Amino acid sequence: MEVFLKSVSALNDATRVLILRFIDENGECCVCDLQNSLDMIQSRLSRHLKILKDAGFLRVDRKGTWAYYSVRSPLDRFRLEALEEIRHLSIELPPFKSCSDSKECGV
Repeated sequence: MEVFLKSVSALNDATRVLILRFIDENGECCVCDLQNSLDMIQSRLSRHLKILKDAGFLRVDRKGTWAYYSVRSPLDRFRLEALEEIRHLSIELPPFKSCSDSKECGV
């Protein structure tokens, strides 16, 4: 039951739903790409990413000092159906802005 409640709680925030939809739409993203694209400060973004990861929606791959987030695969039925519902929400996603384009990170 604890895992279920963590998952539901993670989706009870508009910012986390936006982040999950953005990553689902754009594929694997570096934290700095997410910062640029979503116009969020790193500490706030990292907190939301941790909650989504702990709830089983995201996976993180570390490459050197950089963290890359993607939708976990495979997802269980509950998370998959939740993600499918999020895909149908009318959410205006910001454009993807790579940090390598702005020279803000070393990727």
